Amino acid sequence: MANSSNYIVTHNNRFIEELIEFLRIPSISTLSEHTGDIRRAADFVKDKLLAAGADKAWLVETIGHPLVYGEKIVDPKLPTVLVYGHYDVQPADPYELWNSEPFDPIIKENKIFARGAADDKGQVYIHVKALEAMVATQSLPCNIKFLIEGEEEKGSEGLTAFLEGPHNHDLIQADAILVSDTTILSMDQPSLTTGLRGIIYFEVTLTGPNRDLHSGVYGGAVGNPINILCKMLAALHDENKHITIPGFYDKVPSMTDAERTELNKVPFDLLDYQQSIGIDEVIGEEGYTTLERVGIRPSLDIHGIWGGYIGKGAKTVLPAQAHAKLSMRLVPNQDANEVAEAFTKYFSSLAPKGTRVQIKLGHGGCNAIVLSQDSTAFQAAQHAFGNVWGKRPIATREGGSIPIIAKFKEKLGCDIVLMGFSLDSDAIHSPNEHFSLTAFSKGISTVISFYENLAELSKK
Repeated sequence: MANSSNYIVTHNNRFIEELIEFLRIPSISTLSEHTGDIRRAADFVKDKLLAAGADKAWLVETIGHPLVYGEKIVDPKLPTVLVYGHYDVQPADPYELWNSEPFDPIIKENKIFARGAADDKGQVYIHVKALEAMVATQSLPCNIKFLIEGEEEKGSEGLTAFLEGPHNHDLIQADAILVSDTTILSMDQPSLTTGLRGIIYFEVTLTGPNRDLHSGVYGGAVGNPINILCKMLAALHDENKHITIPGFYDKVPSMTDAERTELNKVPFDLLDYQQSIGIDEVIGEEGYTTLERVGIRPSLDIHGIWGGYIGKGAKTVLPAQAHAKLSMRLVPNQDANEVAEAFTKYFSSLAPKGTRVQIKLGHGGCNAIVLSQDSTAFQAAQHAFGNVWGKRPIATREGGSIPIIAKFKEKLGCDIVLMGFSLDSDAIHSPNEHFSLTAFSKGISTVISFYENLAELSKK
């Protein structure tokens, strides 16, 4: 990797300048007014893949935003890796909490601050530059395919439909899928994610009277949908923070004491954790550690609640409707469809007479996934981190979800490696998102080492 390492050092400033250009594109997939920006971001990735040395790259039109496909085929007899990532980003709201403009990247303390810096543009661009370095130094030991989507932040509808078409499988078939959309434990201790929780997302609406009412005339005599909805949502947890949906835990696996001990060996300082997010105490399901709560236990959270009047001044209104968004993170053995059905039945039963509840299933429904640690690809990733970071990576289970990963496993059946380079502290989905430029450059070297190790291990 000596030649490619020299190449990375020589061209690092240009790599960062290109990443800044990428981050300036407000490719927010959930907002229709940014459809043009989404296409610009897709074209940017396509053009940079071609410039990096891909044999071919093009946009694949879908029922949603376009996919970017590219490939560099050295020898069909060599291992083939499919790199997956996404070029779309979350909305930047609330803008007033940013210390700089979210789509005007700045660098300070060797970190780049911008929406999408860590999730996932910075990590996607690691792979583009790894390709460039290997092609430029004639050291590419594997075949590489790229599939970069523009709807990960809104449920991957276009990619899901693409994967349902069996004729598309030949195009993206590979020996392994490499994904950089997860985290490492720290800059001193790398890790490899071996499991992701599943997710189901809902929007609920509770309707009471047929119009907004004057609270002085009707207050105390007519049910207030906001009051009632708050009570219904609160009823989803008991005093021990267990989820109260009947049957919710029926398929949740029990872990042995040995398994729990192993999980809790991951370096973790509870006080640092609390201080990093400005809290004095953690709150969660009784009987489990923080690492267990986010790694092996399911959860339910409310993401937004609204209704009535929230403008300036006072308006004494009793609203006709109240709304909320919520999701559940699922663990292995739980079935998203079964849980969704159980939630719908239970939550509907909580609505008192005189009200009507509407439950809409949102994007992102998927089951949890646990990945093999015995595969050649996983071993190649372990060696890569060891080579570049000087430490063997620790296997971790991550609380987040990447819905399309389970679909890849189902449709393509190949090994998947989650090789992330961001940190939990990088504020993804939050104001002041950032990404370490050290992680960016070391990530390029790690990806190159992965390919070298995979090629060598595959010979055996």
